[in-house]
Amino acid sequence: MIDKKWIGHELAATTMLLERGRLCAFARAIGETEPQFTDLAAAKDAGYADLPAPPSFLFGAELDAGTLDTMLADLEIPIARILHGEQSFTYHKPVCAGETITVTSRIDDIFDKKNGALEFLVKTSEVRNDTDELVAEMRSVLVVRN
Repeated sequence: MIDKKWIGHELAATTMLLERGRLCAFARAIGETEPQFTDLAAAKDAGYADLPAPPSFLFGAELDAGTLDTMLADLEIPIARILHGEQSFTYHKPVCAGETITVTSRIDDIFDKKNGALEFLVKTSEVRNDTDELVAEMRSVLVVRN
């Protein structure tokens, strides 16, 4: 069982420079067909300063930094036992190539179902740009099979 003492635990902040090539590659990988995500001229025509980050791209910042690996190790959760439960986003402002974002996350809840056969870890995150504006809020739920 995951110790509930972790509820409220803040994960290490993650900072990431948004690189144009990386944003393009991600857009292609998820099958994004809107040209503003892969073509600089189309992005500028759509009113962006540069290529915008595609939907769900921001979740990758903590994966790249190893923050989630550290969290799983700290909570003693083997990666082989986790399932993706859900994720949601609230976007407040687009972020574009050339900007730096910082993600701060905390464990908001830990609960179980089916007499402990399944445990749920709820993590919420805030994403801020280089001028410290809140650009997105994210929520994810990991399911741990026992």
